[in-house]
Amino acid sequence: MCNRYRIEVQFDELWHAARPHRDITNRANPTTEVFPDKLGPVIRNSADGERELVNLTWGMPSPPTVTNGRPDYGVTNIRNLDSPHWRGWTGVNNRCLVPWTAFCEYEDTRPKKTARWFAIDDQQPLAFFAGIWAPWKGTRGSMRNPRNGEHELFAFLTCEANALVKPIHPKAMPVILTDPAEIELWLTAEWKDAKALQRPFSAERMTLLPAETTQESLLL
Repeated sequence: MCNRYRIEVQFDELWHAARPHRDITNRANPTTEVFPDKLGPVIRNSADGERELVNLTWGMPSPPTVTNGRPDYGVTNIRNLDSPHWRGWTGVNNRCLVPWTAFCEYEDTRPKKTARWFAIDDQQPLAFFAGIWAPWKGTRGSMRNPRNGEHELFAFLTCEANALVKPIHPKAMPVILTDPAEIELWLTAEWKDAKALQRPFSAERMTLLPAETTQESLLL
């Protein structure tokens, strides 16, 4: 499960790569490390049909049987899109792109797990996760710090891990989009065609970055 990723690009690069029609971030450079229940930039199909760059909260609504009345921390990774819980959010109006330059999985090392970062290559170019988003009204956060009200949420799809990711995280990896035709397909096609993109990205086209020292991690 990927619960941490980075996006380190300038606004103009993201704008030209994603080709939104409007910006709701006030041209903010999306240089940030994103964690669950925190804001992250996405490019979404809005209700009026316009494609827009906007900051949303990471974590789609959990099934009510999971939260059982407690504040919702959200579901960050979505695998089973045949589930009735997700089926209503697979249409074009709920699809989005989640920009990233590196994503983290934790290697099972001792005495503590090691953060390992994956990227397209050593230059860590911009790429996208296939995401979905939704407006939601309810209580987010924790019992200690609940946030009641209306929220706009996102998460991204996962799939079977490829040969590069599997030794670190055997269960899954994010659904990655880099090809412009695939990006357009994800944002515009009917679900019967778009769901074919939920597949592992080529291991030969990705890299595992060297493990960072603690000091390097603190500088980010």
